[in-house]
Order: sequence, then structure tokens, then C-alpha cells
Amino acid sequence: MRPADRHPWVVVPGIWGSDPEHWQSRWEDERADGAVRIAPRSWSDPEPGDWSRAITEAVDACSRPPVLVAHSLGVLAVADWLSEHVVDGAHERVVGAFLVAAPDPEASVFPAEAAGFRAPRRPVAVPTVLVVSDDDPYCSVDRAVAFAGTLGSRVVRVGDRQHVNVASGVGAWDEGRRLLDDFAESLPRP
Repeated sequence: MRPADRHPWVVVPGIWGSDPEHWQSRWEDERADGAVRIAPRSWSDPEPGDWSRAITEAVDACSRPPVLVAHSLGVLAVADWLSEHVVDGAHERVVGAFLVAAPDPEASVFPAEAAGFRAPRRPVAVPTVLVVSDDDPYCSVDRAVAFAGTLGSRVVRVGDRQHVNVASGVGAWDEGRRLLDDFAESLPRP
């Protein structure tokens, strides 16, 4: 068993969800019943409260505290959810969050449809890692590192991977799966 498979996952894609070729979808398919994808009603016109409810429902559907596996807008949703729902080191709801390619809500390329989402505002009470691409068009390295500092996240820079999505050509993103395994190895065992 891979280290990351010890815990269930809650998969939190970005705006419009992750298509079948996205690494999140591929990883989710590998896990079968070990992963739950959030199901907000507002995929294409995202509303933060709807996404927060969807994260809560997905976490509650897990048999044990999960690892949240978030990409893009999902990172902002998870950061906000963790700051509101997991406080004072309480690990009874989730054990950690693996965050990839956070977008900058203040960047000119940030989707207007997602205007209600905010940059991380405070530390979170569970272990997190923020994976940062050096040439992400949606967020500069400096801003991503600042987000990580706010959250209390460990930063992992993966070089030039653009937005770490299908368009960037990462495919199943085996490197990321190894990073998730490394992160999961550091988490409390179920």
C-alpha cells in the first residue's frame, strides 16, 4: 500500500472540475472507493459557500479523516474551509491537505466567475504542503510562497510545470503522486 492510500482522499478540483485526463481524475480512478470528489452545484460559476458545503459533505462521507487533495481554485476553497472548520489542531475531521497550483485572486488572469474566492487569510490547524510551479500563469512564485506562509504550509517547488494541469502536459503527474506519498508518510496513521 502506498503511504497516501492509508487515508481516504477528498478531491477538490478547480473551476469547471477536472476532466478525465487531469491528474486528479486519474489518481481518483486509481483509488476507486478511497476517494470522494466534491460536488458543488456551482462548478462553472463558483460560489464559495456552495464549495464549502460540498467540501463538508465530502469530508463527512469519508469513513476516516481524509487528506484533502486540491488543485487551483480548489486550493483557495480548501484554505478557507480549513480556517473555518478545522481549528485548534483538531484532526478529527481531516489529517492534512495537499495543495497544488494555487491561483492568485488578485491576478489579472483570475477568472471573473470566481471573484468571491479570497487568498488565504490565516494559518490552518492541520499539516499542509503547497506545490508551486515556477511558471504558473495564474500565480507568481512570490505570491504562492506568501500564501504558504500565511497557511503555515511547507512549499515544494516543482520547476516549470505551468498550472500543473492537462494543458501543461503533466499527464498522470507521477512526480506529484510521489510528493503526495511523501506528505502522507508524515501524517498520523489511521
